[in-house]
Amino acid sequence: MKKPYIICHMMTSLDGRIDCAMTEQLPGVQEYYQTLEALNVPTTVTGRVTAELEMALPGKFQASDPTPVGREAFSKKADAPGYEAVVDTRGRLLWPDAGEAEKPLLILTSQQVPREYLADLDSRSISWIAAGEERIDLARAAEILATEFGVERMAVVGGSAINTGFLEAGLLGEISVLIGAGIDGRGGMPAVFDGRAMDYPVTPLRLTGVKQFDSGAVWLRYKV
Repeated sequence: MKKPYIICHMMTSLDGRIDCAMTEQLPGVQEYYQTLEALNVPTTVTGRVTAELEMALPGKFQASDPTPVGREAFSKKADAPGYEAVVDTRGRLLWPDAGEAEKPLLILTSQQVPREYLADLDSRSISWIAAGEERIDLARAAEILATEFGVERMAVVGGSAINTGFLEAGLLGEISVLIGAGIDGRGGMPAVFDGRAMDYPVTPLRLTGVKQFDSGAVWLRYKV
């Protein structure tokens, strides 16, 4: 199977938490995009929750006809060096018409997404991939990204559910974590990976790089 080289890149507090409002307050936050750029990943993938908070328009899509697309399909609206991919399993997020952004939007959904939602994306010149009957088949979506969209390297940039989904699918080649100089400590806050079954085995990693910044942040890189 042809697929991109996929890196999970996150910024955390010392205790491994990734709440965006919290990480923005950490010493070292300015190094996050610097380290992301150093990874040379033209395409990034964001989970629905993070995208809803930081990227999408307010509100949710309401289909007048909920008939699902019911088959694997994709629509390529832009040729670009990289894409801003967003995972949205059933097509809930609202988007403006595609502009002339350097990184065009690309929505990843399951085959349960309403046809009406995909038609709306098409009308806005937004690319999409529908793969997986009930949940997004991330392995198949990654293959389509490689073969049809020319994606060779990409980074998964949050949050917990999508990071864990790529991990469990065996798609991550590398973990990149920038640890800011601060502690969260609040109960119930999301971690880099979360939600695996209690009997799931530990994923072994091999340390490949450590870099310290004047801010007190530390950048760790591991091969999976």
